[in-house]
Amino acid sequence: MRTYPRNSPEAAARIVALALTADGHVCSSEDRALDRLNVSRELGLAPGEFHGIVQTFCEDRMLGPASWAEPAGDPDGDLLTTLMADIDEPTLRRKVLRICLAVAVADDYLADGEIALLAAMLDAWRPHRTAIAM
Repeated sequence: MRTYPRNSPEAAARIVALALTADGHVCSSEDRALDRLNVSRELGLAPGEFHGIVQTFCEDRMLGPASWAEPAGDPDGDLLTTLMADIDEPTLRRKVLRICLAVAVADDYLADGEIALLAAMLDAWRPHRTAIAM
């Protein structure tokens, strides 16, 4: 898996790419949702750069461990841990979560892989009790 700097537009876009492919295919309603959100601008990417990151992400999954290549169903825990750790800035986390949710519901159906991804994001990025107590 290629590495991107922490909290970079590319790291954020890679998580959106996972949401886009979490159900095993990309449909036109998901593409329209990304266009409406202007995902490249929202994430700080150059116009058209998002699609290149999706392509790179898919290539990395095919070349990575067998569990990373599975296009649908529950995403691999190691893959999720790796990707979630790349984003630790709260505002960027909220933005990525909002975009991923919009993509997941764009086709009016939440597939198991989409549910698992959204749950993993919420779990990984929830405030820790110690942070709330401060």
